[in-house]
Amino acid sequence: MNTSDVSSAAARAGDHPVVEWGARLGYVAVGLVHLVIAWIAVKVAWDIGGGSKSADTSGALDTIARSGTGPVLLWICVAGFVLLAVWQVSEAALGHGETSDRLKAGAKAVAYLFFAWTTFKVVSQGSSGSGEQQADDFTAGLMGSPMGRLLVGVVGLVVLGIAVYHVIKGWRRTFLRDLREHPGQWAVHAGRTGYIAKGAALVVVGVFFLVAAVQADPDKAQGLDGALRTFKDAPFGPFLLTLVAAGIAAYGVYSFARARYARV
Repeated sequence: MNTSDVSSAAARAGDHPVVEWGARLGYVAVGLVHLVIAWIAVKVAWDIGGGSKSADTSGALDTIARSGTGPVLLWICVAGFVLLAVWQVSEAALGHGETSDRLKAGAKAVAYLFFAWTTFKVVSQGSSGSGEQQADDFTAGLMGSPMGRLLVGVVGLVVLGIAVYHVIKGWRRTFLRDLREHPGQWAVHAGRTGYIAKGAALVVVGVFFLVAAVQADPDKAQGLDGALRTFKDAPFGPFLLTLVAAGIAAYGVYSFARARYARV
């Protein structure tokens, strides 16, 4: 198969109605996961018992799995994440924007495939494993490779770059470029708050990876759950973490608006 055949196949996949509606379904899944993460974060902030204690994607999926319609919802999430990835692959292969836009589409495709795989593990095996353990294992694997500490440091810098990107995107409201029409002020406020809150949490994640690189200690690396718990340990921690949780919930609300108005 030559390059033109691959491009043609990617174009057909990206334009297929199933992929379009599946991608919109994927944004609904993103919104649901963020709302559950926000709820878990509130429970962590105020030491409310019950359900998952992990305020990250893994904890959110485990919480959804325990609900009455959990398995059905998770299979829908798997389909949505996979089709979101397919759409992003088509954008990466055929997008007419800048090279940076196509690279971002490729990175998003990888992320959505990871979410799909994580969700599949939950619905098929009952658990995806701890998000913090996954972060530790990933960091330990990098640390054991040649120039391992440097690689872990690069990961930390990349995460910090993504965090800054989220904050700027939220503050400048450039996320509206992802939409085909104005979604209403409620969605704009939700998106702005949500992107900034996610960026703030990712800053902490990036710092954790840099600390792990400097100290050559994989256990220092933390994921989203560890980052959110750091907010709780700060002065006025429960209130601060609740504020961040509200921002993450706002991102979930914006994702529902994106499901309807996204350029797909």
